[in-house]
Amino acid sequence: MPLGPWKKKNKSTKEHLVENEEVSGGHAGVGSFGKSAVNGAGLPPPPVNQRPKLVFHTQLAHGSPTGRIEGFTNVKELYTKIAEAFSISPPEILFCTLNTHKIDMEKLLGGQIGLEDFIFAHIKGIKKEVEVYKSEDALGLTITDNGAGYAFIKRIKPGSIVDKVKVICVGDHIECINGHNILGTRHFEVARMLKDLPRDKSFTLKLVEPMKAFEMLEPRSKGAKPASDNKIGTGRGTLRLRSKGPATVEDEPTEFEEKAIKKVDDLLESYMGIRDTELAATMVEVGRDKKNPDEFAMALDETLGDFAFPDEFVFDVWGAIGDAKHGRF
Repeated sequence: MPLGPWKKKNKSTKEHLVENEEVSGGHAGVGSFGKSAVNGAGLPPPPVNQRPKLVFHTQLAHGSPTGRIEGFTNVKELYTKIAEAFSISPPEILFCTLNTHKIDMEKLLGGQIGLEDFIFAHIKGIKKEVEVYKSEDALGLTITDNGAGYAFIKRIKPGSIVDKVKVICVGDHIECINGHNILGTRHFEVARMLKDLPRDKSFTLKLVEPMKAFEMLEPRSKGAKPASDNKIGTGRGTLRLRSKGPATVEDEPTEFEEKAIKKVDDLLESYMGIRDTELAATMVEVGRDKKNPDEFAMALDETLGDFAFPDEFVFDVWGAIGDAKHGRF
């Protein structure tokens, strides 16, 4: 099937096909050319007694005792386990970072957790409302989501419209746009809503920032830099979380895999205004054994049907995967 007819309109579903980068939220989701392809059959989570019996340590990022969690297979279950450990409600958790309590977008928990990683949960803090005048087409925001219905700001471009509004910070959850509640809306949909706002008019954002301890207060970050080579996992193996099918323990990704995922993540930001390493990892997995771009496009449609990827983007992703396979980075 040629690329053009393959594309279809976005569905209105709120289901998170990528449970984390999307943390999200943004996260450290990495696949493997040597692993089995993404399971698109929509299998239910495995029975509790068949899930990986791995124990992770966790704290609330603004300060708390250390808790122990186990027996989860996706991000929503992870948030539930963390919430139980600290007697809070799961919706209070905005996103998690690995091995740092700071709001570091390079350390977001995504589709993979190193077996020795320490999980810090960032919970809801101050709510704020801000009016922004859209004087240019581009706001300078990159959006991601936490895999459980919350879209938040992953990066702010220096010198952009949003960069000049100092109350808006990396890590802020976008709760409402012009009074419209976007809870449960995927990050790519939020990015499109912001892009479609009329130019030369003001709009209102309701935001929720992560709770901070006093010693953590510092100038706001611009967020994740596209060229970063930071690695998330500290363990030699990783627990791969999936929205469909069971979690699996896998080896660390190869250098070529990491570069391919990084390149696809850069392309996601360029074409769609989002960063999502788990989504990028899924696309790399889907494309690893496809023989041509049309076959790759059809596989993407089956696996990620609610995304409408431009033809040029599909070609570029196919090229990035091919470069990784043959070491052309």
